[in-house]
Amino acid sequence: QVQLVESGGDLVQAGGSLRLSCAASGRTAITYNMGWFRQAPGKEREFVAAIRWNGGSISVADSVKDRFTISRDNAKNTVYLQMNRLKPEDTAVYYCAADRVFSTRATTYSFWGQGTQVTVSS
Repeated sequence: QVQLVESGGDLVQAGGSLRLSCAASGRTAITYNMGWFRQAPGKEREFVAAIRWNGGSISVADSVKDRFTISRDNAKNTVYLQMNRLKPEDTAVYYCAADRVFSTRATTYSFWGQGTQVTVSS
């Protein structure tokens, strides 16, 4: 069992930056692969980035590849999403997720956080 808590969402102007954090708790939390997803109003949840439990593999959506970076600090049981040069279309609720399987598909992930709101104004 893994519990996930996201933080760092905020209102920011276009071109700005934010760093989201996802704190994982649970005895085996550091052994889980982690993903970031986002969901805008009226749209389906979409993949943003994923990182293997040991950081050995990373996948980032093409739409954000040159602007977003995923990382993790297993000593702190925390995964980060650094978001630079934000655009209004990045506005969404951002969720982190955990699973034993490394995947870009939301349906793969067993554990989810409550989400954090990111709003980018033009």
